[in-house]
Amino acid sequence: MTRTAVTTDKLPAPVGPFSPGASSGAGPLFVSGQVAQDPATGALIDGDVSAQADQALRNLAVILNEAGKSMDDVVRVGVYLTDMADFAPMNEVYSRHFQAPYPARTAVQVSALPLGAAIEFGAVAS
Repeated sequence: MTRTAVTTDKLPAPVGPFSPGASSGAGPLFVSGQVAQDPATGALIDGDVSAQADQALRNLAVILNEAGKSMDDVVRVGVYLTDMADFAPMNEVYSRHFQAPYPARTAVQVSALPLGAAIEFGAVAS
């Protein structure tokens, strides 16, 4: 199996030894977790969980686009929240980026995320 990385100069470089996206060529595309980094500066954007969710999902869409895919190709999403009280605002933003039939999804609360983010999204696209 050959692993193919998906990279882009439209987002900041990863903050660790991983690719923004990867696939085996013929298989699904796995998109690494995306937080609300400003594409121009790499800094976490200012704003509440809704603003962060919107930016993180826009970043995820950039990676999908680089691989020739879109949000409509996403079959699974992982949502990581630092506060489960943010679940409802996240859902509102999420519903603007995905349409029915929605991808399968898991949402969990975590103690911390990179850059002090309130939310992170990872995805698998077919």
